[in-house]
Amino acid sequence: MEKKYKKVSKYFKNKRVLITGTTGFKGSWLSLWMQHMGASVLGISNGMISKPSNFKILNLKKKIKYKKIDIRNYNSLKKQINLFKPDFIFHLAAEAIVKRSYNNPKYTWETNTIGTLNLLDILKEYKRKVIAVIITSDKVYKNLEVKRGYKETDILGSFDPYSASKASADLATQSYIESFLKKKSNIKIAIARAGNVIGGGDWAYGRLIPDCVRSWSKNKKVIIRNPNSTRPWQHVFDVLKGYIYLAINLKKDIANGEIFNFGPKIEKNSEVKHIVRKIQSNWSNAKYSVKKENNFFESKLLKLNSSKSKKILNWECTFNIDKTILFTINWYRTFYNKSENIFKFSLKQISDYKKLSKIE
Repeated sequence: MEKKYKKVSKYFKNKRVLITGTTGFKGSWLSLWMQHMGASVLGISNGMISKPSNFKILNLKKKIKYKKIDIRNYNSLKKQINLFKPDFIFHLAAEAIVKRSYNNPKYTWETNTIGTLNLLDILKEYKRKVIAVIITSDKVYKNLEVKRGYKETDILGSFDPYSASKASADLATQSYIESFLKKKSNIKIAIARAGNVIGGGDWAYGRLIPDCVRSWSKNKKVIIRNPNSTRPWQHVFDVLKGYIYLAINLKKDIANGEIFNFGPKIEKNSEVKHIVRKIQSNWSNAKYSVKKENNFFESKLLKLNSSKSKKILNWECTFNIDKTILFTINWYRTFYNKSENIFKFSLKQISDYKKLSKIE
């Protein structure tokens, strides 16, 4: 299916890869995948964002270079970039939880928008060749609760501090690309917007899968906020594959300055209650109840149109929702049962995924 990407590892082997937000869910998995491909990885974050932490569970601090840096600190970020001299940058650092963004909106705005601006301004003055993938979110779109999938050209903007700050970061990136970075022959940069990502190793509070497994591992009932909300659910490996493909295309001087959605086929979107029931079928004594929260806004219907990513990057999800749930639950089962070494099991999941995707 994806023969043009058969030798993915050759693009990253012995290359210097900087990952911001390395202690987060996607950041930790991307760090492991890059390290597995032979890259020299520098991970930057402002500490552990959850407990447990996938970063700690996988013992990544001993497998990659790690610096505790707040991306709001321009000077510290610039110093590390100039010292490390990255060939690739994946910018994932963010305050990523909608509910938490309401509790601390100022920090959310500073991290998501100013943090991204700091990186962009450093790139504006950067002299070395570098590929940069700026990750924003599917939540950047002005949600009109329409049934069609949002395209990359649709209007941005939302209400909650997370979505609005990510939309602002996205607009700031577009501004810097058009005003400064496209003029620099040494910088190749693009924006990635992904849908709802699930998989083993996510421990963030307020996210569906972590909330479920945390409660069910203690034989407790999980509380679901919005059972009828629809989201573009996809496995973390499918999304990271999209970021990797985008970086490879930028290396080939394709897609510079472009924006790409990464989400499942529109007809594959699922309601929250549908996902919970699928997880229930794979987890004994799993129960849930519904308790709506009205103190913060969440969109009910959200879909992405990823036809551009398929056409230009030859990307699409390898996993359907059943395979996504199976891979996810198997990871958590292994973690809780301690039936295998979780690091080795995580690497095996990456290897199994790569085989199914026909990439190396």
